[in-house]
Amino acid sequence: MKKADLLIAHTQGVYNIKVQGRANFECAPPLRNLANNLDKGFKRISIDLTGCSGMDSTFMGVLAMIGLHVRESGKVEIVNADKENRHLLEGLGIEELFDFVNKDNNESDKDRKWVRPEEKSSQVDQAETVYSAHDTLVRVFDGNKAKFEKVVEFAKKDLDRLKKDEK
Repeated sequence: MKKADLLIAHTQGVYNIKVQGRANFECAPPLRNLANNLDKGFKRISIDLTGCSGMDSTFMGVLAMIGLHVRESGKVEIVNADKENRHLLEGLGIEELFDFVNKDNNESDKDRKWVRPEEKSSQVDQAETVYSAHDTLVRVFDGNKAKFEKVVEFAKKDLDRLKKDEK
């Protein structure tokens, strides 16, 4: 299944992210990198799910990472989440990390300089993303422990193996 297409624009302290297609672990590393490298001067992260046909747990875990990173210094809004995507986020207990809004972005999109993030990520980067995303889901909501503790365990082993092989 083809991964989602991501576009990111940054203007005057606001990060805008567009997700087109099915958002899965393959497109999550650039957002994890964004979460880990946010500067303190931002005001808002706006994630537009208008064209998002679904999300896997890794992608939603990375959204939770973003929500946790910005909790004290800004806000994350999820724009135009359909009923299914909203249900997915609620099912993982992470909806409280976001402000859900509906709006027409067509007019403001014209003025943004959209960038497609780097497509390639190493196996280590992919493994780190899967591990940290699921670990975040478990830490944020106790109900996720039973769902993802084996995933976290296997992802950690895989990550350790890949790091060892890389040396």
